[in-house]
Amino acid sequence: MPELPVHIPGLLRNCTDNHGTVTVSGGTLQGCIDDLLHRYPLLKVHLFTEQGAQREHVLFYYNGENTRWLDDLNIPVKQGDEITVLQAVSGG
Repeated sequence: MPELPVHIPGLLRNCTDNHGTVTVSGGTLQGCIDDLLHRYPLLKVHLFTEQGAQREHVLFYYNGENTRWLDDLNIPVKQGDEITVLQAVSGG
C-alpha cells in the first residue's frame, strides 16, 4: 500500500504530537483519510462534524486539488502523492 505524506496546519499540530507532516497509508484517498483519523483520533473532532461530514472551514487537497471538487474519495493513490489539510481561520 502506498504511504503518503499529510501536511498538517499549525493550529492542528497539537493533535499530531506537534508534527507538521505525518505519513498515512491506504489504497484510496478515503483509505488514507481513514488511516489519518485512526492514527490521530484527536483530529476527527476538528475535521468532521458529529454526523461525519467534513467541516465547512476545513479543506483537504490531494496533489494540489481541492477534494471538494472530486466526485468521490475512493480514487486510487500512488507513492509520491500527497495530502494537505487546510483550516480556514477568521477573526479581526
